[in-house]
Amino acid sequence: MTDSSSTGEFVQELGLVPQPVEVLPGATAPFRAQGRLDVYVSPALRQPMKWWSTTVEQVFDVDVWLHTANQTVGTGQTSAHVQVESVSDLPSEGYRLEVTENQILLQAGDERGVHGAVQTLRQLAGTNAYRQAPVGSATTLEIPALRITDYPRTAWRGVMLDVARHFMPKAGVMRFIEQAAAHKFNLVHLHLTDDQGWRVEIDQYPKLTEVSSWRKESIVGTWRDGELNGRPHGGFYTKDDLREIVAFAAQRGITVLPEIDIPGHVQSVVAAYPELGAATNPVEVRTTWGVSPHVLNPTDEAVAFFKNVFSEVLEVFPGPYIGLGGDEVPTVQWEERADIRQRAADLGLAKVSDLHGWFVAQIADHVVAQGRRPVVWDEAMSELLPKKAIVTSWRGYARGVWAAEAGHDAVMAPEQVLYLDHRASEDEEEPIPVGFSRTVTDVYAFDPLPGELAEQAAAAPGDLLGAQAQIWTEHLDNPRRVDYATYPRLAAFAEAAWSPVLDRSPGSAASADFMTRLRERHLPRLAAAGIEYRPLDGPLPWQKRPGVNGFPRDLEEEMAAGGLVGIGGWQEGSETA
Repeated sequence: MTDSSSTGEFVQELGLVPQPVEVLPGATAPFRAQGRLDVYVSPALRQPMKWWSTTVEQVFDVDVWLHTANQTVGTGQTSAHVQVESVSDLPSEGYRLEVTENQILLQAGDERGVHGAVQTLRQLAGTNAYRQAPVGSATTLEIPALRITDYPRTAWRGVMLDVARHFMPKAGVMRFIEQAAAHKFNLVHLHLTDDQGWRVEIDQYPKLTEVSSWRKESIVGTWRDGELNGRPHGGFYTKDDLREIVAFAAQRGITVLPEIDIPGHVQSVVAAYPELGAATNPVEVRTTWGVSPHVLNPTDEAVAFFKNVFSEVLEVFPGPYIGLGGDEVPTVQWEERADIRQRAADLGLAKVSDLHGWFVAQIADHVVAQGRRPVVWDEAMSELLPKKAIVTSWRGYARGVWAAEAGHDAVMAPEQVLYLDHRASEDEEEPIPVGFSRTVTDVYAFDPLPGELAEQAAAAPGDLLGAQAQIWTEHLDNPRRVDYATYPRLAAFAEAAWSPVLDRSPGSAASADFMTRLRERHLPRLAAAGIEYRPLDGPLPWQKRPGVNGFPRDLEEEMAAGGLVGIGGWQEGSETA
């Protein structure tokens, strides 16, 4: 086995993203198929091959025939064919491809390994493989002769899409999932609820879609300018919409993680059901960004309400992970009320702010009792949180290690690198520039455990599962804006999360190699797929937002103040999270 640097010019010419563990050139002519193509695959591995056959047939002059009765190709078979085999010597999601003139031999340790392999085959088939209909007369499927051995560095390779701040119609969500799968992500986290909107149908509480799913207008740019657009915004997914999204993702090897935020980020809920809130005055669905002061009143009634909500969510989302949010919870409203202070005392809590961890733990225990794993942001970690809960560390790196030391599995999602709604450069023409300037090479250099933290985490009882990028949509009000913020930086993160450990720092040989593959091979794939990515040399004229102010932050200043591994904490008016 060799590291990624040994793949050399051959890998650079192929332009595979993320880069496989090992790629070797073959000794035969390329594999070519036209007309009929037979695929031999066991029933357990059929789904990803069914997906691949659809992508092939819509672009190339090929009819794919799947043989799924545990058949193997005969030794006399000379026409081009594909053989898919299950093997035991590869890790989860690992695969091998051996492509010769007449055969593609695909070996995988599990179904997800086949999902990864077919995404590689699609890249190897050329740019037009990312279109939905033939272009020109070159309709022969052609794959270069080679041998690939590949498996992921991390088990959790996630990307979060915020559909609460700006609703994305179902077709856009599925398009987003399609592209996540193309980059070998295995989890899409849907942020379904927030102060600015509720996006999931709950039968028992219809006001959540009648009232909470829309707001009368939205702030434009930073909340500091106070400019509202006067345009209503809203939308929600029916349960069948979400079941369709889940099934669509599963066909591509992706798990969907739904998030219902508690006990903060609930102003939209309180607008519909004011009896749940800690405030005594009525509120409307929030029209601006930042952190709302409105939180839930931690009563038994509120706990019962959200147990009912999560029971319906669990029925729609069959995956192992259920997000509870738990981030950015102001305690001012709790502190102001004598009855809530007494509630904390009656529960035996040392201070009122401990109601935060108590409330999250009530719902987390409910989720665990249903056989699922709660997922929370790092602020929600407390002694009451069940150990099966997974902690997503967004406020730097250290909190992920602290979670692992407390016995929780952790996911690294530091805003300093992996908040892709943050501006992509220092260019003054970046549209609505918020957060830190994070370039493609900055994201490519991401390491889930930098420096001494790796040793510290290795000794902890909890595991580091992997990493996750976030796309918050306060300033991304349509799919074109999401494309611009997401790509090509998500491609860089995909390789950092998948490919072997090596020096990816800006200016390194690996970084230069990636940028060459990206520029010459991968950006054309994105363009063919209809992704309106940010050009490497800056935004196109129609991608700019002149006159709309953001709120840029200085990473070096904040590092000096708090240190990269410890920086963070919510602040009133925060632009994200």
